[in-house]
Amino acid sequence: MRKRTLGRSGLEVSAIGLGCMGMTDAFGQRPDRGAMIPIIRAAFERGVTFFDTAENYGPFANEALLGEAVAPFRDQVVIATKFGWNIDPATGKRLGGLNSRPEHIKVAAEGMLKRLRTDRIDLLYQHRVDPDVPMEEVAGAVKALIRQGKVRHFGLSEAGASSIRRAHAVQPVTALQSEYSFWTREIEAEILPTLEELGIGLVPYSPLGRGFLTGAIDTTTTFNATDLRGRTPRFAPDAMKVNLGLVALLARIASRKGTTPARVALAWLLAQKPWIVPIPGTTKLARLEENIGAASVALSADDLRDIEATAATITVQGERYPEDLMKLSER
Repeated sequence: MRKRTLGRSGLEVSAIGLGCMGMTDAFGQRPDRGAMIPIIRAAFERGVTFFDTAENYGPFANEALLGEAVAPFRDQVVIATKFGWNIDPATGKRLGGLNSRPEHIKVAAEGMLKRLRTDRIDLLYQHRVDPDVPMEEVAGAVKALIRQGKVRHFGLSEAGASSIRRAHAVQPVTALQSEYSFWTREIEAEILPTLEELGIGLVPYSPLGRGFLTGAIDTTTTFNATDLRGRTPRFAPDAMKVNLGLVALLARIASRKGTTPARVALAWLLAQKPWIVPIPGTTKLARLEENIGAASVALSADDLRDIEATAATITVQGERYPEDLMKLSER
């Protein structure tokens, strides 16, 4: 697979990474752990070198899974994980809310290193901006870990432009992870220009719109009671009736290119900037191979103009998260 560099950091990764969250928390279902390790290893065999996890996924279970899976080839991959939630480091119990106090970051990082079976974290993100802790203190805590050799690169997740600048002034930010896809484009107005100015890479999560952009979901789809999408406004039937126009557009371009809507959605992201690296997640080998194949889909200038012209006529309906979670996303 082709490689990309996240901003001006020098951190080189595969053009498409693997988001591992769903391997322990898959939209209301819990996949078989034993079946997930072969998927992660299959990704590596097919050229994926960028794997994303977080202490909050589980908590702790996802990091432990990834650590076991990549152990045979640890030095050949880039591991990204995230701190920032108020989690008991001893028990993994969620205590509620955010916690990016420097002393907590230090303890959290030690637990991550053990679960990931490694001596360094390649990319350590703050999972959500903590309004109770100055960004300069957060960046300073990660800077100390970098000086100790326990972390290589600093990242932020769902941060606004002001927070990015404040953090970057203390410790250069290598990457921002934010939701960005064909139907979630708010970051284009202010955040993408900020990243380009500062030389920071972008790692879009949910690049396939939590499955919606693949064409596998429509107004007849029902969700498990614990599936986040079931209470997300964007997945309400009335909203989906409008939003399916985007899926129809992707399907039309896919038919023209002899590929799939999912691959077009990912190829569109790759075409936006050379420092964008999406991390689609999956628990199925066939979907993994489909996603990886997007790196070989070339969208022409005519394709991109067609996509933009049609997309401009469709106003996406519904928020991307339920109200309680939207409050945690600083934009």
